[in-house]
Amino acid sequence: MDALLTESATRLADRLRRRELRARELLEVHIAHIQRENPALNAMVVDRFDLARGEADAADRRLTAGDFDPAREPLLGVPCSIKECFALTGMPQTSGLVARKGLTADRDAEAVRRVRAAGAIPMGVTNVSELCMWMESNNKVYGRSSNPYDPTRIVGGSSGGEGALVGAGGSPFGIGSDVGGSIRMPAFFNGVFGHKPTGGLVANAGQYPNSSGVGLRYVTTGPLTRRAEDLMPLLRILAAGRAPGDSADPGAGLGPGGEAALTLGDERSVELRGLSVLDVEDNGVTEVSSELRAAQRRAAEHLASRGARVRQTRIPGLRRSLELWGAMLSSAGGEPFRELLANGEKVSWARELLRFALSPRRSPYTLPAIVLALVERVPELASARAERAIAAGLELQGELTRAIGDGVMLYPSYSEPAPRHNAPLWPPFNWVYTAVLNVMELPVTQVPLGLGGEGLPLGVQVAASHGGDHRTIAVALELERAFGGWVPPPRIATR
Repeated sequence: MDALLTESATRLADRLRRRELRARELLEVHIAHIQRENPALNAMVVDRFDLARGEADAADRRLTAGDFDPAREPLLGVPCSIKECFALTGMPQTSGLVARKGLTADRDAEAVRRVRAAGAIPMGVTNVSELCMWMESNNKVYGRSSNPYDPTRIVGGSSGGEGALVGAGGSPFGIGSDVGGSIRMPAFFNGVFGHKPTGGLVANAGQYPNSSGVGLRYVTTGPLTRRAEDLMPLLRILAAGRAPGDSADPGAGLGPGGEAALTLGDERSVELRGLSVLDVEDNGVTEVSSELRAAQRRAAEHLASRGARVRQTRIPGLRRSLELWGAMLSSAGGEPFRELLANGEKVSWARELLRFALSPRRSPYTLPAIVLALVERVPELASARAERAIAAGLELQGELTRAIGDGVMLYPSYSEPAPRHNAPLWPPFNWVYTAVLNVMELPVTQVPLGLGGEGLPLGVQVAASHGGDHRTIAVALELERAFGGWVPPPRIATR
């Protein structure tokens, strides 16, 4: 495997500035790797390689002439990838919905604009789950994506194409979005780093579907990277210039009490000695595999060896994770999923389910999307219970914030390493480990912890209280030093 496919975006950008490397050369190495591996992965669904080549040549001319400001364009010449639900000028933005086929973005989403303004060069867009609302990236527009460590396994969703491409070495970093674990599960299943920022820290404008009001703090935009050192630089790029009430994205930039936009801390200032670490093994309902428990225990023990104050505990309120996530997300408003899925058409979802059962190929929808459209109204029909759940969710948010304090919390990413295709349909709710932290609005970094017995990635979530993004990233950097971080898939690394 070419060494350029293993380096961080930060390191690659530095080499480009030193002229040890040319942007066109770096791009061609990644394109060749994608063309070699993507047929088995189906991670990048539409490329823009020719446009990227022109942008790389332009970057080389500027780098050679010194015609750039490294502070403004820290990623000049570095290739990247973008989740298909984000608008990228000239590229499709279907979000995996057949009814949106043929739709082409005429501008960049805010997050895309920012990474491009920083000099990064998008190579193409990556696969998603249908309307970004399931944990397996499969749809009737592009098909199913497969895991680079084992093609019989899922890549996660909805930023699954990003996770698979970055995990396969095809991109130094990608941009994803997360409302229930859509950055962290793909990062976990594909062995890379992913960061869900503090709610409201990063603008969500220009992705489809999106949310509104408080929902803009539950949906988050963030990076997936192969190296931990890229997380904070990318987060700073994505969060730059946010202000309360920014007209481009109303509601973003506000904390849980409506306070002003947060200022990012410095991960280098975080001292491990004396750092409070809550080690929460599970939520008390969904069982976690012994292999993942052992990996999390090793992480906790390492932090303790560095002087952190590790305390194993349980948070009883996490037992209701599914109910709290569903109620709080529903209360945030926004267009119902079933209406987005119908895309203006009148659809009987019960009839559509029957149609799918008789002939899956005849339905323009995937099974998880149809089922979600059918069950979506259930919380609406029990409004009194939903109100109690919302109150309990806010109480849990305060409890977690107080318990974590100025420290971090270790928490499982999922119940097991990457499942086989279709396996998550039953049981269907194991993603609650990531989802509940969205409505808690906590910053969370997904950290890889090597490979397990079947050669699949292991990992753990590191969460902090509001505005503690720098603490979770500091811990991610330490755990990468201790356990190696991303391990290139053996079948790819040995070619």
